[in-house]
Amino acid sequence: MNHNWQIKKLNELCEISTGKWDANHAVENGKYRFYTCASQYLMCDTKRFSGDCLILPGNGVNVGEVYFYSGDFDAYQRTYVISNIKKELDSRFLYFNMLLNWKKLGTAKQYGSATNFIKIGNFTEYTVPVPPLEEQKRIVSVLDKKFAQIETLKTAAEKNLQNAKQLFQSELEKAFSNSSWEKKRLDEVCAITSKLVDPTQPEYLDLYHVGGANIESETGIIIDLKTSKEEGLSSGKFTFDESMVLYNKIRPYLKKVTRPDFSGLCSADMYPLNPKGNITKDYLYYILISDNFTEYAISKSGRAGMPKVNREALFAYECYLPPLEEQKRIVAHLDCLSEKVHQLEEIYTKQLADCYELKQAFLQKAFEGDL
Repeated sequence: MNHNWQIKKLNELCEISTGKWDANHAVENGKYRFYTCASQYLMCDTKRFSGDCLILPGNGVNVGEVYFYSGDFDAYQRTYVISNIKKELDSRFLYFNMLLNWKKLGTAKQYGSATNFIKIGNFTEYTVPVPPLEEQKRIVSVLDKKFAQIETLKTAAEKNLQNAKQLFQSELEKAFSNSSWEKKRLDEVCAITSKLVDPTQPEYLDLYHVGGANIESETGIIIDLKTSKEEGLSSGKFTFDESMVLYNKIRPYLKKVTRPDFSGLCSADMYPLNPKGNITKDYLYYILISDNFTEYAISKSGRAGMPKVNREALFAYECYLPPLEEQKRIVAHLDCLSEKVHQLEEIYTKQLADCYELKQAFLQKAFEGDL
């Protein structure tokens, strides 16, 4: 950092406040009203802000994030707003400084168990380097240009990532669209034969347990497995083996489906589906992970807060079923394509991570006086 830069406390340079919840103004026509602020959705509130402001969510998944917004907006409780920034400090300069540092401070100072949040007192610890105003504006100009270039790269990577996923789904839907094949309901091709068991019994203690959190959305990859003993399971679980497909009935839009190659226990929120002789395990897996089935499952889900698919709706789904040899050919093609798409996704995901790291590197240089 340049030795000519002053160091000042944040509360010497601006006002720090938060929205205040007012239930009388929160609902309009039976629904919450929302305001979009720098890609962050904020609930309507009686606290009104204007001009150049920094928005810092104080609770939830976005704790530690920083958003820049210019204009009029409302902020809800535990959304902190930095406003009325003094003329000696460029608002964008402050934004870039907090973009570099606030995430670390915000993560370190989270409170709460169910929902993390930051206390307003944490802001008193924050100090800001204040170079001459012209130097601030020069740094902001450079960072704005660099960030615009990085954003172009990020947008391209996001589009490529989406295209890769769409390519696979397109091939998936094509594979199941042959109307010359016989149409079957799911209950004609698979069944739930497992019974609930007590996971505390000795014969189940060393079996791996698969819950919704252990299945990656869309990929079917199983992660972070622990045994019944390690998890301390007590409520009833289904048994499964390597011949079955596991389908998570909660929030079907997440596409949590997997085809395990081992025996174990699964959550009661899973359907352990045992294929009958007219369908292969792998072909059943691809049916359940397809957009067509997912859209059907979503349409049949109840309970807005925790949508789930019941057995009756699941087994009523109809699909075209080719002969077993054709199923094996289709699965081989989809497995190969899935692997290629997964490799592409890793590349594009790495590019997105690189974009973030590149931004952090430029910010670091800027506030070390090297930009």
